Amino acid sequence: MSHYDWYTLLTQWSKEILESEDSKYFDLPPDAIDSGWLGYPGATDEQIAAAEVRLGCTLPPSYCEFLKVTNGWRRTGYCIDKLWSTEMIDWHYARNASTVDGWIEGEARAERNGWSILDEEYNVYSEAQTSMIRGQHFKSTLEISQYFDGIYLLNPLTINVDGEWEAWFFAYWIPGAQRYQTFWDLMQGEYQKFRRAK
Repeated sequence: MSHYDWYTLLTQWSKEILESEDSKYFDLPPDAIDSGWLGYPGATDEQIAAAEVRLGCTLPPSYCEFLKVTNGWRRTGYCIDKLWSTEMIDWHYARNASTVDGWIEGEARAERNGWSILDEEYNVYSEAQTSMIRGQHFKSTLEISQYFDGIYLLNPLTINVDGEWEAWFFAYWIPGAQRYQTFWDLMQGEYQKFRRAK
């Protein structure tokens, strides 16, 4: 039984993107426009299991339920152009090692100068949150979208009791990430961000 109403959220999100004044700039294919749906057919259990074997992990529940509704996604707003399918998701470090290493080196320099991320500052999931991230967490993230003006990442080093991974909207212009406790929370936040911006 699903714990997250992805279909309702994504159907409404599709509708609002397609009706927005900026939709003509989003390079959406005719079939998505005609159908009113920015997603794809849902992933099968076999496709999700194959991705988990390839990656060597168990994917978080809210993300698995998302994939079962749509195996990828075309656009969430102005910053993310595409969410990957089960065949395309991969560890961020595997695709961006030099960038991540540079971030970690910068963090190490800052720490040598007395800077640090305190747990009480880091473990905040509200508007009071800072954009700070930990380099080793960044190195461990799973990349689930294309980088456009930002990227969605899942962090397996922060997992709650329900098996949900911390989820990030990461962008170099922030710089850092807006962090959420679950992928569902991230997408709810991104939907509200799109509604405010349109």
